[in-house]
Amino acid sequence: MANREHLALLKAGAVKWIEWRQKNPQIEPDLSAANLQGNNLRGANLQGSNLNRADLGNALLVRANLSCADLSSANLYKAILIEANLSAANFSIANLSGATLIQADLSHANLIGADLSEANLIKSVITDANLIGTDLRGANLRDADLGAAKLHRTNLSFANLVTANLIAANLSEANLYEVEAMGAYLYKTDLYKANLSKAHFSGAYLLRANLSEANLTDANLAWSNLTGANLAGANLAGANLRGANIRGANLSGVNLQKTIMPDSSRHD
Repeated sequence: MANREHLALLKAGAVKWIEWRQKNPQIEPDLSAANLQGNNLRGANLQGSNLNRADLGNALLVRANLSCADLSSANLYKAILIEANLSAANFSIANLSGATLIQADLSHANLIGADLSEANLIKSVITDANLIGTDLRGANLRDADLGAAKLHRTNLSFANLVTANLIAANLSEANLYEVEAMGAYLYKTDLYKANLSKAHFSGAYLLRANLSEANLTDANLAWSNLTGANLAGANLAGANLRGANIRGANLSGVNLQKTIMPDSSRHD
């Protein structure tokens, strides 16, 4: 349970909270299981705080500092975290569904098993973050930076990854069914055994990406750059490769049934 003194100071207002934190920089606030639903915590310094199981649903956390905070199992349903500092925070199994995280810093954050379905993550920084098993169904990640992020077995079905940076990210066995990823950057991205069925990757940069044994049935890869990509054993049945650059790509064991080839011909 939350420390009563810490919770009282936080609810006393921004001025008192700032003064207390400045005078006691060594103390890590204990706000575990606190009910902060709908609270206005704009710009609050919650760095290193214990917010395990806290209820922050619909809370206003614009530009708040939650770096290194423990938010495991916390409820942040529809919370407003625009431009918040969430670097190295622990969000394991947290509920962030419908949350607004535009331009938030989630670099090095732990999001294992978190629910980010329908979250707005436009232009957010999620580099080197751990999102293994995270639910990102329908999330808006347009222009987000996911460089080197761990997305193994993540659910990104129906998500928006248009022009997102996924360079060197691990998306092995991830679900990207019907994802919108036009113009996305996936240089050296690991998509081993990923589900990319009906995904939209037109104009995407997939240079040297690992797509071995991936499911790309009916995927749109028109004008994408697949130079040096590994497609060994991938299923490209019904996929659209019109205008795609497949120079140096490994196509051994690929299913090309009814695939539209780069020269616009249809494979038998």
